Amino acid sequence: MEEIGVVVIGAGVVGLAVANELSKTCSDMFIVERHDSFGQETSSRNSEVIHAGIYYPPGTLKAKTCVDGKDLLYKFCQSHNVEHKKIGKLIVAIEENELSELQKLLQNGHANGVEDLVFLGKDEIAKREPYIKALAAICSPSTGILDTHSYMAALAKEFTSRGGGIVYNTQLIAIEKNHGGFKIIIEDTRNERACYNARVVVNCAGLESDKVARMADINDDSYRLKFSKGDYFRVHNGKARFLKGLVYPVPGRHAAGLGVHATLDIAGGLKLGPDDAYVDTIDYVVDARKRSVFHKSVKNFLPFIEEQDLEPDTCGIRPKLQGRCEGFRDFLIKEESDRGLPRLINLIGIESPGLTASLAIAKLVKNICVKL
Repeated sequence: MEEIGVVVIGAGVVGLAVANELSKTCSDMFIVERHDSFGQETSSRNSEVIHAGIYYPPGTLKAKTCVDGKDLLYKFCQSHNVEHKKIGKLIVAIEENELSELQKLLQNGHANGVEDLVFLGKDEIAKREPYIKALAAICSPSTGILDTHSYMAALAKEFTSRGGGIVYNTQLIAIEKNHGGFKIIIEDTRNERACYNARVVVNCAGLESDKVARMADINDDSYRLKFSKGDYFRVHNGKARFLKGLVYPVPGRHAAGLGVHATLDIAGGLKLGPDDAYVDTIDYVVDARKRSVFHKSVKNFLPFIEEQDLEPDTCGIRPKLQGRCEGFRDFLIKEESDRGLPRLINLIGIESPGLTASLAIAKLVKNICVKL
């Protein structure tokens, strides 16, 4: 049976970033990906936003990897010619009762080390974004957007240039602990199987990451994922010209996401979303009947958008560790020696801000591997 140093499960943005970082010191590795290309699930179905690190509780992995990852991601995009723009973001309070929440967000961002945040009043908002309506806002100048596909392509290219391999159209069938690490069984679309002895296994399987953990006999309810679906609607009729940057509402206390927001993309388009709804099964169909709901959710702060401007665009599924109306859950990034599974590293519940945090998460995994 062939020996391999590291196997990464999943070629989403985090799997690619982790593999690329590990390949700097290990050439004996490959990625297993069940789809025919990289980033076919959560990684390619999001807002493509480079987050600043405002929302997450101080001291958490989400906060630290977002703040660190933002700077790493801007540098990577610059050095690898990945198209990106630091266009900034406003988080807006529409009603008086949201002002205190806005102040709490500002304090939280500062506690996370986001030092460039500015509180804006109505007049200052009007100078920056004359077509929106709000009482006050947090301005985040370091928030940006990027071409996610080009970013993942650059990671994949760099990884393979170092001798790493990406095995597409291939499912992980089993993980079995053995004396040297793990026996990995994979199967391709022709139902042909292959076995490897892997010294290190890194589980970056996204929506399937809890199932991969169960393959290794980790049956822990705290690892079980819940799926939150978010739809997006495209704004037509040239309305993108009315915004200079991103515009977010103050998030609801019990919402699974950050609220339906306005996002400009690299191509100059404008979309609204995502909303959030926990689902039991995965599908990527946008419910066109939500058009009026989306319009109502933004009309108070984006009055220039009319319902007829909206058309269904795309949707994504977030792999969340917290369920409906449950409290905050952090990224789960853990080496499993305490379960008798040394050199198995699980990454579970890597939702937003996973894209922004990807390079920082990769460095964290590398630091874990160095100690093994």
